[in-house]
Amino acid sequence: MSGKKRITKLAFALHSWMGMFTGVFLLLLGLSGSVLVFKEELDYAVNKELLNIKLGEKKHSLDDIYRMICERHPNLAGIAWLNPDAPTHRAYEFRLYQNDGQLRTYDLGMMSINPYNGKVLREGNLTDLSTGALHWLVQFHWCFQLGIPGLLLATILGLTMILSVITGLVIYRKYVWKVLLFRVKFKWRNRWTISSALHRSVGVWAMVFNIVLFFTGFWMNMFSMQPSYWAKQTVSAPKNVLAVQSIDSMLLTAKQTFPDLLVRNIYLPTQPDKNFRISGVLKDQSAIFYNGNSVSVDPQSGEVIDVQRLAVQPLFDRITATFFPLHTGSFGHTIVKICYVILGLLPGILSVTGVVLWWRKRRSYRKKR
Repeated sequence: MSGKKRITKLAFALHSWMGMFTGVFLLLLGLSGSVLVFKEELDYAVNKELLNIKLGEKKHSLDDIYRMICERHPNLAGIAWLNPDAPTHRAYEFRLYQNDGQLRTYDLGMMSINPYNGKVLREGNLTDLSTGALHWLVQFHWCFQLGIPGLLLATILGLTMILSVITGLVIYRKYVWKVLLFRVKFKWRNRWTISSALHRSVGVWAMVFNIVLFFTGFWMNMFSMQPSYWAKQTVSAPKNVLAVQSIDSMLLTAKQTFPDLLVRNIYLPTQPDKNFRISGVLKDQSAIFYNGNSVSVDPQSGEVIDVQRLAVQPLFDRITATFFPLHTGSFGHTIVKICYVILGLLPGILSVTGVVLWWRKRRSYRKKR
């Protein structure tokens, strides 16, 4: 057997086994990810009456809301205000970072609050459906609702998908340019030829997107492979240590320090080793640079302790600042998101057609024996 045939055979074996073990999970990740591309739009459409609020004379201060959340949830690892740039008629959305000390749970919660009357519109954990199916799906996409082991599994799947793309390129290397130039004709004789042609064509066209999608997912969740992270998750979050300074005054200080920053996310500290932080993009900067600019303020003294400008950051940091938008499709408008929905379904199609091809090869082998 020649060297090329030996390499192809090894690549086929690795490609097949990785596809068999990860196919179902990739299908679930693709389906859930495609839905989550339009999460905000779908959530608002389903809960329009709940999230649309009547304008009042005066809003509650952000500091009042912060302290109210901390009173209702006395053991938080942190809080993120997810929509500081939302229209004035929309409810505030907060993500609650929790830790119950158990590895079997991935402790995310959320609250929607009316800033005019301080009323909690919805509240709950992402492990159940109390906050809606879409928020449950967010956590499912991260960890299959299997806690920290599920998070690690999703991280490993990112690597296996990259390896699947590489081994697939080895197997179909003769067809790559032919497929890209539309020189390969589909054979419609039976389900086997259809599956083979579909698997080959979809795989080639989706290879770049799949590498970007799964590598960015792997990179963002790489912390789940650290033993120190696992050890930290076995210790319940201590009681909140609230900021001495007013949240509103720190927000004003941060905005004055970085006046050209369009704020996309605000982190509210609940533990002594955390700082108040705003992050976002610049007015003339592409939305693909997610949270690459930030200002951090000491919650005890109110002093600015760090300012990050993406433009002066090392090239590597500027590249990693694009990973979240590239993974979610949040950097573009409707057309880009529709493309992400379609492309997000491709790993599932590949897993189904891959199983069909594996079954065909197995049947053929049995007949020969």
